[in-house]
Amino acid sequence: MTSWITARLRAMMFLQFFVWGAWYATAGNYMSEVGMTDAIYWAYMASPIGAIVSPFFLGMVADRFFPVQKVMGVMHLLSGVFVFAAPFVAEGDFVSTPLFLLLLLLHMLCYMPTVGLAMATAFHSLEDRERQFPHIRVLGTIGWIAAGFLVSFVLHADRTALPMQIAGVAGVVLGLYSFTLPNVPPPAAGRKVSFRDVVGVDAFKHLRSRSFNVFLLCLLLTSIPLATYYAYVPVFLNAADLADPAFKMTFGQMSEVVFLLLMPLFFARFGVKRVLLIGMTAWAVRYGLFAIGASYAAAWIILPGIMIHGICYGFVYVAGQIYIDKKAPVTIRAQAQGLFVLVTYGLGQGLGTLVAGWIFNRVVTGGTLPEWQIFWIVPLAFATVVTIVFAMFFREDVAVGESAAPA
Repeated sequence: MTSWITARLRAMMFLQFFVWGAWYATAGNYMSEVGMTDAIYWAYMASPIGAIVSPFFLGMVADRFFPVQKVMGVMHLLSGVFVFAAPFVAEGDFVSTPLFLLLLLLHMLCYMPTVGLAMATAFHSLEDRERQFPHIRVLGTIGWIAAGFLVSFVLHADRTALPMQIAGVAGVVLGLYSFTLPNVPPPAAGRKVSFRDVVGVDAFKHLRSRSFNVFLLCLLLTSIPLATYYAYVPVFLNAADLADPAFKMTFGQMSEVVFLLLMPLFFARFGVKRVLLIGMTAWAVRYGLFAIGASYAAAWIILPGIMIHGICYGFVYVAGQIYIDKKAPVTIRAQAQGLFVLVTYGLGQGLGTLVAGWIFNRVVTGGTLPEWQIFWIVPLAFATVVTIVFAMFFREDVAVGESAAPA
């Protein structure tokens, strides 16, 4: 693989997550500014819905009929137009909260399938996937950081429509760029794909065991309070008078880069169970720091809760994907990863977003810090219970570096 192709894949990954990162951490504060505070959680439901629909779109349509780069191009063009248009119905002469939410939903319905398509493009073009892919994927995290740095630290636009407009322009640019990427034929052309394949039913039946069931259950339960993080932490930072909240959120992605690079060392030293347990414990610690920080409006307590994002995300979600990849035979790995996405980003975050919105709208009525303290105590208790359950019942049943048995 030439360095030119590598550079192009890195540019694709950078833009892929720049689009998402440009608006995702600012939407809550923007909606508060334009009088849509009660509907914040509905805006963040767009992502879980997209994650649930995405496997069906990829399995039933994109994987069977069209080259990957063309599907990516069309979907990014549409998603860019939808997110760019959303602010026009949030302020001005024609304001409609339902239409604003609909445009965000359409944006994510078009955007979420492209995450998997971008990964497929990279894997198709790489010769040594295990060695080369992390160096490609890390550009996605850097793209998210760059977006937050631009819209928040440089432009100070956390409470404006500008982040969504920047995301829209970047989406259109990536859509046009996608048509020039290396050709990736439809991976499932001529093959029958069933509903069971798409939702991972066969993968679950093959992998199920006591430990795997505990792992999947705890993954689902961890994803429920995760919904509070992206939707409400920026609003919390604003209430605590911390400037440029979206930029502060990028501290978490910066730590993610570090801990992703360190993860192989942790796996070798501690094993699968301890790595996952460290990650789940970090979620409880994070919510505890937010609850304590709300008492004092103390940045030195709140910001560490953001900065351990690399442990929270990497040691649960990325480590979980690695665990599944090592446990599943080659023939069902794609299904197993699809099951992971459906459980975490779809069902878990979807349910969590609804619960978080319900609690927020009833607890944080005046936006005061004591109200925020009560808000964070709920996910703290939830994450603590999940961590205890995982520690008691999960038994490491596959080693990192160990190949799964053939089907």
